[in-house]
Amino acid sequence: MIYLEKTPVITKKNALSEKNKLRLYPVVLDLFSKKDFHQVNIREIYKLSGLSPSTIYRYFTSKEDLLFTILDEKIIEIRELIKEHIRGLDSTKEIFRKVFWVTLNYYDNNPGVAITAFITVPMRAWMREDTYTTSEILDIADKIIEHGKAKGEIDPAITPQMTRDLYYMFSHRQIYVWYFHQMKWNLVDTIPRFFDQFWKIMAPKGS
Repeated sequence: MIYLEKTPVITKKNALSEKNKLRLYPVVLDLFSKKDFHQVNIREIYKLSGLSPSTIYRYFTSKEDLLFTILDEKIIEIRELIKEHIRGLDSTKEIFRKVFWVTLNYYDNNPGVAITAFITVPMRAWMREDTYTTSEILDIADKIIEHGKAKGEIDPAITPQMTRDLYYMFSHRQIYVWYFHQMKWNLVDTIPRFFDQFWKIMAPKGS
C-alpha cells in the first residue's frame, strides 16, 4: 500500500486572514473565469469584495500577485486531496485512476479555478511564477512510480517526468474540451474515455 505524509502548507508572512479570503478569493476567481485576463482590474476586485484597496495592497503587490497566490493555494489543496485519497491504496492502476478522479472532481466543484488556471491566465505570465512548476503531482509521482515498479505494475521505462506529462496531457485536455462545449458535462465523467489509453502507456508491455 502507498502512504504519503501531509505536506505542511507554507504561507506568506502576515498572510491574509481566512475571513478576508472568503470575501476576496471567490470574487477574484469569478471575475477571471468570466473575463479576459487584461480586462480585470484591482478597482473592480475591491469594489465587489468589499475590501479596501489598502487591505489588498498590504498583502499583494498586483493583480497578478493576487491571482497567482490564489492559484498556488488551490493547487496545494488538490495535491493534499490526492494524498489523502490514495493513502492506503495498493493497486497502482487504481491509484492513478483516483489521482485523475480527485483532480477532475476538484475542478467540477471549483469551475472558477479550472477556467482561470487553464483558459484565462496567459501561460507566459504564469510560467514566470513559482506556481506554474509547483504541481499537484510533482511530489507524488516519484512514490507512485516507485510503488508500481516494485509491484511489477509499471513499465520499467516509465519515469516520473513522463507520468507528469501524461497527467497534464489527459486531464488538461478534458478541461479545454469541457470549456469549449460550455461545461455541459462533469469532468469526472470523462475519465472512462481516456483512462484505459493512459494505463496502456503506463503498464508493462505485453501485460
